[in-house]
Amino acid sequence: MITGADRTRRNDDTHTPLPRSFFDRPVLEVAPELLGRYLVRTAPDGRILLRITEVEAYAGESDPGSHAYRGRTQRNASMFGPPGHAYVYFIYGMWFSLNLVCGAEGHASGVLLRAGEVLTGEEHARKRRPKARNHSELAKGPARLATALDVDRTLNGTDVCTPDERAPLRILTGETCDAERLRSGPRTGVGGAGAVHPWRYWIDQDPTVSPYRPHQPRRRRKPLDSQGPTT
Repeated sequence: MITGADRTRRNDDTHTPLPRSFFDRPVLEVAPELLGRYLVRTAPDGRILLRITEVEAYAGESDPGSHAYRGRTQRNASMFGPPGHAYVYFIYGMWFSLNLVCGAEGHASGVLLRAGEVLTGEEHARKRRPKARNHSELAKGPARLATALDVDRTLNGTDVCTPDERAPLRILTGETCDAERLRSGPRTGVGGAGAVHPWRYWIDQDPTVSPYRPHQPRRRRKPLDSQGPTT
């Protein structure tokens, strides 16, 4: 793991964008191989380099946990596009999440980026995540990651394989996760038939990895006339 002074020396100068062929494969092959890779976010206020430490795979129309399970919509159209592009969605009316599209065009699948370690550009991430208690919490969880990197729907459909260093999002070669540190298990918050798949992957003992939380059914509010007297 990168810590202390070593973190400040990391940059993306010696790493190249992952080729589109990397993403043009089954999502269960791509997802674990994204661990340790670098995500570069270039924004008007500066650049952030992040090492990916936790992901989840979603297998499109064959996966009950996927947004594409019931087919193509205006919201999930990017998932059906060419591989190596970003799919950004808004969840619970509060947070954005960043996914990377995988597999053949027309067959939706993608990898949700759940967590990462900010290697450079921490000052920019902290401006967006001022309540983070320490370095490890800056991008610990998909909403925090997207917030720290200033990811929103304007980046939906962005090509992450481009060689253009000015591009807002790129995935670089980075490092690879040692096999002995690779872990997998159920996806966070996924219920029903999709809960059985061990399609969450993370780097063992990395402090930036988010805690696992099982699916909790959302409670429906009782009709107003059944809630009893009010004051």
